[in-house]
Amino acid sequence: MEICRLLLFFAAISSIFRLIHATSGDADPIYQACVGHCKETGCVGEKCFQHCNFSSGKNPIDGPWYLQEPLYQRWKQWDCLSDCRYHCMIAREEGRQKLGLQPSKYHRKWPFQRVYGIQEPVSVAFSVLNLAIQFHGWVSFFILVNYNLPFSPKKKPYYEYTGLWHIYAILSMNSWIWSAVSHSRDVELTEKLDYSSVVAFIGYSLLVAILRAFNVRDEASRVMIAAPIVAFVTTHILYLNFYQLDYGLNIKVCVAMTMLQFILWVVWAGFTRHPSRWKLWLVVSGGILSTLIKIYDFPPYMGYVDADALWHAMSIPLTYLWWSFVRDDSQFGTTTLTKKAQ
Repeated sequence: MEICRLLLFFAAISSIFRLIHATSGDADPIYQACVGHCKETGCVGEKCFQHCNFSSGKNPIDGPWYLQEPLYQRWKQWDCLSDCRYHCMIAREEGRQKLGLQPSKYHRKWPFQRVYGIQEPVSVAFSVLNLAIQFHGWVSFFILVNYNLPFSPKKKPYYEYTGLWHIYAILSMNSWIWSAVSHSRDVELTEKLDYSSVVAFIGYSLLVAILRAFNVRDEASRVMIAAPIVAFVTTHILYLNFYQLDYGLNIKVCVAMTMLQFILWVVWAGFTRHPSRWKLWLVVSGGILSTLIKIYDFPPYMGYVDADALWHAMSIPLTYLWWSFVRDDSQFGTTTLTKKAQ
């Protein structure tokens, strides 16, 4: 109970700081005037955009803007309005910085510096690194259980959670792929795919935590436990995609499921005296810290590194340590079952 109260206290404090720092920059009259002027003239200051080159009939010169760019650059989907918003945001933030004001959010996003059309390059880089670490962890686990550990007389791994961890790895890698895509170019479609994949992964992680913590081996029992979790996660994903893309609600749901599985793992490790419980405790401690940093949601340092990017960075060593624990758990489980079989 004390742990829950402490987590709620930090979450509340973080939310207060987030509200203080996250003023609405897109409601700024100077910003709005800049965007309006840019849409009419195609320029912000001395910088003009080919996407906004109009004839007297308001039709784009030389056809649609995406036909005027090389094929390899079309994925960015920067049009006149998005370019105007970006450069007006940068211009306005430069003015605010000279006045000593804190950065503001524009259309729910912090002002980031683009690099080759990529909106959040640091988050993209860390997402790709997380994807690589997840893949490495999965492959090393696959090799261990299929080639290094003994099989049961039924020609299957003794470790009864092997299939669960394979699905875990696939969902995890899927979430990091869409994280990289969404941070590269944040449009409604990529944002929904990012949110949906993360919710699916966290929901499944909670299921794995329950099944492992309570040592559920019977298939019928697993299905009964999985059914309400799958129903809840599916409902939430459908809500985000087809009713309202509610960022605040999604954060609450994800944090609640994450903290619940953290508690399950910590209690389970303490009661079972697992030989690799110290790895689990390190992962949980780092996970709680990174979650609180993500909730704090501070503006990007130098226009590149924000709370989300820092959370991605912290996930890299934690993921490596996590898969190390999974491998240890598979060895521990296999050793225990082979001794019983003898």
